Amino acid sequence: MLSEDQIRSALKEVKYPGFSRDIVSFGLIKGISFKDGKVRVRLEVTTGDQRIPAELDVGVRQAVQQLEGVSEVAVDIKVNEPVKAAMQSGGGLTGENTIPGIKHIVAVASGKGGVGKSTVTSNLAVAAAKAGLKVGLLDCDLYGPSMGLMFGIKDRPSVTEDERLEPHTKEGVRLMSMGFLVDDDSPVILRGPMVTRYTQQFLNQVNWGHLDILFLDLPPGTGDIQLTIVQTVALSGAVVVTTPQEVALIDARKAIKMFAKVNVPILGLVENMSYFVCPNDGNQYSIFGEGGGEREAQREKVELLAKVPLEMDVRSAGDTGKPAVASHPESAGAHAFIEAAEKLGKILNLRIKK
Repeated sequence: MLSEDQIRSALKEVKYPGFSRDIVSFGLIKGISFKDGKVRVRLEVTTGDQRIPAELDVGVRQAVQQLEGVSEVAVDIKVNEPVKAAMQSGGGLTGENTIPGIKHIVAVASGKGGVGKSTVTSNLAVAAAKAGLKVGLLDCDLYGPSMGLMFGIKDRPSVTEDERLEPHTKEGVRLMSMGFLVDDDSPVILRGPMVTRYTQQFLNQVNWGHLDILFLDLPPGTGDIQLTIVQTVALSGAVVVTTPQEVALIDARKAIKMFAKVNVPILGLVENMSYFVCPNDGNQYSIFGEGGGEREAQREKVELLAKVPLEMDVRSAGDTGKPAVASHPESAGAHAFIEAAEKLGKILNLRIKK
């Protein structure tokens, strides 16, 4: 006999368009009813892309129609208009909640690993702090947290009287990471629901205080953590990190499309490992190609925040626990990060100290 559990189980096979997460765990199902073989499913989505509800309608019908005893499927989809000016309201897609005391939440993302996203995030945060902003940084990569190493922090965070985690502070940046809670060589083994839970706790149960910007260092890809974030809090926007080479740009476009689907504006691109200046001959070499980030920024009609050179100082600074902006402020890489922070501050209408 047909049951609601059977219908709900079938709906778990329907993915939100462009993502790996299903519409049930994403919280889109608002009601299920059935009688005499006729099933009605109610959904609610927030999107400005009319293709999304159309694709969901087809997916739901196909999934439910396959169940034994189903003769007819009706799908009711309520479409909420996203905030038209996300930058003005501080809102993104599904997450309408802000974190008290935080003016802007900015995600830093990449479509693939290995492009130096965490290096960019850490230096961007330090540069923003040096420009006089109150800055926080949340390492959202639960499986491969790296901010502890990049800031030279191994101590576990303390807990406040109201049972909130107290972030560490280094180089003027308030920091929280899964890496602070586990040993360096301990693997983090989490399934989907636990990933969602931990991510929400790091966002809402940390004593962030008053911040101008909270940077979120996202893991590569478009998985559960990304969806949890856009569902939990209102993002002011995202910064996408890439290298000039086409293989990285292909994945950067995926990240950009992911944010477009959930109505989060792209604040700008950072082209990392843009070029290398040989210390022997002083010549500039484009090891990973040339101009890819600039062309992509023009293509997407967004700001190119900076072109960061490939430098030993930047790499070694991350390994020794003091980001290059703090340890090598006169390097070309540090200047690029400072430039990016200043541009980002202007985009967010924040007062930058020169």
